Amino acid sequence: MPVWFAKSRAISHHLNRKVMGFMGILHQKFWTSSCSRHPSSLSSIFIPAGIHEDHSTPHVFRFNSSLITTRFSLQRFKSTKAASQLEQLYSTDDDDHDTSQALDFPGGKVTYTPEMRFLSESNGKRVPCYRVLDDNGEIIIGSDYEQLSEEVAVKIYSNMVSLQMMDTIFYEAQRQGRISFYLTSTGEEAINIASAAALSADDIILPQYREPGILLWRGFTIQEFANQCFGNKDDYGKGRQMPIHYGSKKHNFVTISSPIATQLPQAVGIAYSLKMDKKDSCVVTYTGDGGTSEGDFHAALNFAAVTEAPVVFICRNNGWAISTHISEQFRSDGIVVRGPAYGIRSIRVDGNDALAVYSAIHAAREMAISKQRPVLVEALSYRVGHHSTSDDSTKYRPVDEIDYWKKERNPVNRFRKWVERNVWWSEEKESELRSSIKKQLLQVIQVAEKTEKPPLKYLFSDVYDIPPPNLCEQEKQLRETIYAHPQDYPSDVPL
Repeated sequence: MPVWFAKSRAISHHLNRKVMGFMGILHQKFWTSSCSRHPSSLSSIFIPAGIHEDHSTPHVFRFNSSLITTRFSLQRFKSTKAASQLEQLYSTDDDDHDTSQALDFPGGKVTYTPEMRFLSESNGKRVPCYRVLDDNGEIIIGSDYEQLSEEVAVKIYSNMVSLQMMDTIFYEAQRQGRISFYLTSTGEEAINIASAAALSADDIILPQYREPGILLWRGFTIQEFANQCFGNKDDYGKGRQMPIHYGSKKHNFVTISSPIATQLPQAVGIAYSLKMDKKDSCVVTYTGDGGTSEGDFHAALNFAAVTEAPVVFICRNNGWAISTHISEQFRSDGIVVRGPAYGIRSIRVDGNDALAVYSAIHAAREMAISKQRPVLVEALSYRVGHHSTSDDSTKYRPVDEIDYWKKERNPVNRFRKWVERNVWWSEEKESELRSSIKKQLLQVIQVAEKTEKPPLKYLFSDVYDIPPPNLCEQEKQLRETIYAHPQDYPSDVPL
């Protein structure tokens, strides 16, 4: 039996090699451009993933007169050409070892060297950050960026102001005890709105929890935001989620969930389904720098690279994972360098520059769809507000640091200067906008607050088609307890 098993395993391994044809070897082209501070082309500052995939046709093999058909859903090519490309990619000018001696290994040929050389933990030079607008809102000479029409530019700015004001007033509502929880996007408005503007309404969004601006851009009303935060009967989540856990099927915005980074591998799965259905859209998922310390981040990047899924990962690197500084999270050069390690094209962008964010996400989306590949975008920004209403960030970071980013690096002010230079905005329009938004916010809060709460039955519905006995018993016990002690339960929840 052991001999037969060993022979069977050897035959199986041989068949697998013949049939699969080294599926890990890819037929690809290179991104030969290197990162530069003032690139002539936006694509030139994307860090290459390594090699570029193209499509192939299904391969048919015969063995013992039986037909074995293998359809490569992940299109692969002959190992010989891919191996030579890999050799070009990883060879250096100072390589003096014999390239004719190589290990034919799955994934491509690996040359030998007599020199014992460890890869450095860093190349000693940080990846540059793509930006278009300087701190005064002026276009940097030589910048490559997507042109914006007046209509789009004004909408971006108006939405940034609306988001900023919504955060301020909803935060104050929580402090007044009118809602239980809130967190703001202060300092990160450009990442929210500019990235949303660069996407299509058909693109599916899997957010973390600091991306309400995407919903705002897509038409989610301020009243709908208020309904969710107050958990009334008009809340699409039926009052079962924490405040700010928005979701909208209409706007292709998957409901926010609290666990960090769980949305990332889910996004890859959805993106792969879009690829299978040949949809002309992609998935965009967001996370913070803290989320990159989760295993789900690494699993998602590898999953996306292997399946060549059309997904754009956007990491808001704002320097702090609640009270944990990035220097205590990782020793690498931020997040952007992790993409190439998994075979993913990547870029670092100034997250406080709305024009740069828009241009980078526009290009990333185009790559994801046209090339059917994942892209990683690291947006450098700063969380000006506290992590949430449960946090006091002055306990772990200097007030001077917060003030600097709030005043000198404010993304809303910077973009306003650019819009005004184009004579698309004025002080009069600014005053009208802020007055209108404030009036709307105060009104929607009053409406949401007075709207009836969802009935008690919704605590137990929408999970099972037919509720199991134990769930029915729990509902029965809860109702009995409420009837026995009505003073201990909210009177505005219909039984």
